Amino acid sequence: MGSASVGSASVGAAPVGGRASVGSASVGAAPVGAAKVGASAAVARAAVRPTPPGSTPPKPAKDLAKAAKKRRRTNLLTVAAAVLVIVLGAGVVGGAYFFDDVQFTEPKAEDQVSQIVAADNKTVVATIGNSTRSLVPYQGINPIIGQAVMAAEDKNFYDHGGIDMKGIARAAWNNFTGGDQQGASTITQQYARHAAELKEISYNRKLREAVIARKMEDHYSKEEILGRYLNSVYFGRGANGIEAAVKAYFGPNRSSLTQPGQKGAITASEAAVIASVIKQPEPSKTHRGYDPQNNRPDAEIRWKYTLANMLEKGWIKQLPTAYPKVQKFDPDACRNSCGGDNATGKIVKYVKQELRAIGISDAEQKKGGLRITTTINPAVQKAAETAAMRTSSKSPLRKLDATYKTALVAIDPQTGHVLAYYGGSDGVGWDYAGPNYNSDGDFIGGGRPPGSSFKIYTLLAALSDGYGLDTTWDSEAKKVGGDAINNSSRTNFTCDKRRCPLDEATVQSYNFPFYHLAAALGPDKVAEAAHKAGIQFISSPTKIGARVDLGKAKGDALKQYGNEIGYGQYAITALDHANGVATLANEGRYNKAHFVKSVQKRDEKTGKFKTFHTERIKATQVFDPNVVAAIDHVLQKIPGKNGQNLRSGYEAIGKSGTWEYKDGKSGENGDAWWVGGTPNLAATVWIGREKVVKDKMQLMPIYKPGGGKKGMTGGSTPGDTWKVFMDLANKAMDAEKSRFPADVKVGDPSKKGNGLDPLPPPPENNGCILGGTVCPPGTDPNNPGGDPNNPGTGTPPINNDPNTGFPGNGGGNGGGR
Repeated sequence: MGSASVGSASVGAAPVGGRASVGSASVGAAPVGAAKVGASAAVARAAVRPTPPGSTPPKPAKDLAKAAKKRRRTNLLTVAAAVLVIVLGAGVVGGAYFFDDVQFTEPKAEDQVSQIVAADNKTVVATIGNSTRSLVPYQGINPIIGQAVMAAEDKNFYDHGGIDMKGIARAAWNNFTGGDQQGASTITQQYARHAAELKEISYNRKLREAVIARKMEDHYSKEEILGRYLNSVYFGRGANGIEAAVKAYFGPNRSSLTQPGQKGAITASEAAVIASVIKQPEPSKTHRGYDPQNNRPDAEIRWKYTLANMLEKGWIKQLPTAYPKVQKFDPDACRNSCGGDNATGKIVKYVKQELRAIGISDAEQKKGGLRITTTINPAVQKAAETAAMRTSSKSPLRKLDATYKTALVAIDPQTGHVLAYYGGSDGVGWDYAGPNYNSDGDFIGGGRPPGSSFKIYTLLAALSDGYGLDTTWDSEAKKVGGDAINNSSRTNFTCDKRRCPLDEATVQSYNFPFYHLAAALGPDKVAEAAHKAGIQFISSPTKIGARVDLGKAKGDALKQYGNEIGYGQYAITALDHANGVATLANEGRYNKAHFVKSVQKRDEKTGKFKTFHTERIKATQVFDPNVVAAIDHVLQKIPGKNGQNLRSGYEAIGKSGTWEYKDGKSGENGDAWWVGGTPNLAATVWIGREKVVKDKMQLMPIYKPGGGKKGMTGGSTPGDTWKVFMDLANKAMDAEKSRFPADVKVGDPSKKGNGLDPLPPPPENNGCILGGTVCPPGTDPNNPGGDPNNPGTGTPPINNDPNTGFPGNGGGNGGGR
């Protein structure tokens, strides 16, 4: 039957075989014809094949008839050869019946590798897929490569109809006389064997291979058969296909698509090296193969054989004299699904999730052939690893042992781009920065209690509800409605204990006011504010080890949380927390944190990558900018207070967080956080500790570097790690020194806290106070009877207030510094 046209003719690069392209779909394209092609397909195919521009005009009808007659004669010879092998070999079935019975179907698309690259479009982050293959269009492959492969494997490729009659007869005689079972496989036969997955060694397989090869010759042009072969054949070094082979033998910057005369194009000498390994690319028990790294003497002999055939066929004018330099091969290096040995390998799960979201299924991802550009900034990623990796000489964790674990995530507040992601030093171990899943995709853990760093969301909820930062809260009361406030022993040293303003409670990181605030708002309001800022998942209040999707949980489900949510009892991930603080750094505008900027697929005709998907960035104003400006004004006081002001005058917000170890009875801490950033870069740091005991993971208390039992808090090592990272990243990016908006006073005056009303400010009298009250006129001991507006100078005022003048403490469980 006739076959549908399979595409237009190539008018671009020279074909791999040196002849004009006759069209048809490129390698890896959609099926090019009917699923079944019989012997009669040859005539119909010849009659409808399009003529490419600039090529030889169609032959007259008498020539076409003559060509068809030749093909029929070749088919009969194939049958005769089959019968010969049957008679001399095992005897399968009648020859003619066998020829008609063997079916040819369109070969399935080859698996490919997909590359995940950084935002610079050149740094490889990881690779995914079932193969190292990168399919390239046969029309664009450098012709010298195809010529070298023909010279090595089938120099008469253009002179036969898919099978070599002499070779078959020779193989049959060898088999009959007791030699090895063999057959002189042409390039078409080799591709037929691969495409039809004929793996067993038998006479039957050789016959089927020969018949399918004949039918392929009727269905595809010579150029397409050669191109398909080049994309399918294994070249050793883990390289499937010619593009992977070129990179494996001559470097990652080389390509089979670079044409003669262009910089980096493969030479005849180099092409002969690649072609010569096909015969046996890897060592066996009887031969070391033809990879020059394994067997240089035989590789050179085979190389010279290939070049001699190229010279004989006129494909080169003279023989090269020097064997080319071949890239050293590392057998332990990853070939496909790579990235497990790098920290950035942990982003692969996010990339796969985002690919599914844009309609690229898991099956398509495994097939490969994609180029995925991520948001990762190589310089910022390096800064993250320098700061967070315990083995780094610049890391504040460098003096700690291997039981200490770190997470660091950095986000561009204005775009949601995840610029750096560190959840551990390798790409396959437990991810300390995000969620973890098993092989079935089920959540198995991730996230830790954020402690006082979560108070930024309680503030967002409170100020959005009308509370002002000047409202006062009872920072001494340890009970609400008869229930004791759990998980905190943080003591108030700077506020009037029952008159602590919310801004001061934030800077000092007192827990009791935030418990009372959550109680006044309702825990659901705090959870909703956290979700609006960027917290997607939070640990379940009722089921240990489970998490709640805040995007789906509503109403009563959120009211199950305790008031401890106000100061960070429930676990979240560093990734979500970085997204949340990025919203604060972006004046209340939310951008969803994401890893994929664009996805490209290789164009089947040109070989160039063509854009399939591009990110869509649209910020959403989720909080009143004035509310955020007021909060940011308070949070700007914290980095300096903890000794973490950034270099070069960068303004930054920050908040520490600490959560106790186990039940808090030991007084030790188990989790320490620091979150903060500039208008251009937001980052979260978490530090914890664990060890394996009897095959089970056991959490451990955390201590400051330097030995001893000084408990680590969020304001210590995590804050120092954040500062190291921010300084390095700002310098690497040459980030703009953007300023936060000016402070704005917000709040409904009718909204009161649970503390006493603030004391009225004393009247102006230049500071004269006696017994805690303003000096009445004429009673100033330094200026008796003087003008009350000018009481004179002398002895400093006496301060009898026991609740002022003491510094804040630097530790504390639950919230902490």
